[in-house]
Amino acid sequence: MAMRNLTSGTVRVWTGWTLGRVLLVILALGVLRVPHTDVTSDVKVIYQGWAEVLRTGTFPLDDVTWQYPPLAGLVILLPLWLPGSYFVAFLALVAACDAAALGLLLRAGRRGGGRSGAWLWVVTVPLLGPTAYCRFDLVVTLVAIAATLSLVSRPRLAGVLAGLGAMLKVWPVLVLAGATPRGHAARRAWTACAVTCAAVCFGFAVSTHGAFSFLDFQGARGIEVESLGALPFYFGSLTGLWHGRVAMHYGSLEFLGRGVQAVSHVMVGLSLLSLAFLLLWRLRNRLWTAATVADAALTAVLLFTVTSRVISPQYLIWLLGAAAVCLTVPATRMRPVAWLVAAAAPLTFLEFPLYFGELVRRSALGTALISARDLLLLAAALLACIRLWRTGADAGTAALTPPGVPAASPAPPARRRATAR
Repeated sequence: MAMRNLTSGTVRVWTGWTLGRVLLVILALGVLRVPHTDVTSDVKVIYQGWAEVLRTGTFPLDDVTWQYPPLAGLVILLPLWLPGSYFVAFLALVAACDAAALGLLLRAGRRGGGRSGAWLWVVTVPLLGPTAYCRFDLVVTLVAIAATLSLVSRPRLAGVLAGLGAMLKVWPVLVLAGATPRGHAARRAWTACAVTCAAVCFGFAVSTHGAFSFLDFQGARGIEVESLGALPFYFGSLTGLWHGRVAMHYGSLEFLGRGVQAVSHVMVGLSLLSLAFLLLWRLRNRLWTAATVADAALTAVLLFTVTSRVISPQYLIWLLGAAAVCLTVPATRMRPVAWLVAAAAPLTFLEFPLYFGELVRRSALGTALISARDLLLLAAALLACIRLWRTGADAGTAALTPPGVPAASPAPPARRRATAR
């Protein structure tokens, strides 16, 4: 009977996934149209154009919109090598990664967390609209999910996966920065990550031209219109206290004018404070469980997303993946945080692409939508910090470690480690 219930529950999850993804593909292909939702040009024009350049062995050196580490070039190239049109092949690639992510979440949930994480993934990704399938962030998120789920039992594998993720879009390295326990596990994970990154960089350096041009382009970013740092300029525009403009700048619409550079510096400072918080928490924390790993990973990704100068709609996929991983662990403290992140998904679809014109015009509606989304993410980040800080205060949480995961234990003192070595 238990096996039958397990099977039927899994079938329901996959049925829900199939229905939601069919809807996404229908929207992406234009079979079903929603006003202002043609977001396919990124794949049909930009990605395919990059792929034609990349196939010659060089990166898009003169295109400031290319702002990705070198391994992303392989993802952009792959649809050219698949049968069918570039766009359809890209959709198939993303759908395959989406399905693989769900499979990992279901497998992780069998250790005791149930299917909450899988259902969060099933329901919330379609709420982002066709943007979810018209960017390559689902590919990156799959790697990050796999890295997070591997950290407790296979830290070296987690390090390799985090390194590959970092070479795709940088942020998956946050999984290690926030969640790796101190000691041998940390050294194995970070060493594997460093070796992987070095190997990928070396491979691209000797086989291609301009693999690291993205570093110059990324450093010139400003305050994008969907970021938390943009809110003062929205309210300043509504009240008449700020008279700057919105313009295409380094591949995205950004605020330009008085005070933008100062706010940009503030956002960078907040990112540094986020890093300091995570380091301080690591020094203070003595309890390491599967829940600790997942909770710290979500907190790290949330902090650096909220303090980024850019919060593109597809960034929500990162957060949804990290939140879903938390829900696969029974002892997670991040359930309310995960549902706050989930609530931000439909708001993201409303602000882009449905009412993105209102954001550009800085109207009251546009200001309200982006404020609601960004402040919800800010609330999630602050709540995550509070709950993560309290991790380890109750030693009884060690008893909640899911089956198959080593029991939590305090980090050994430095002298004891030295003696054992």
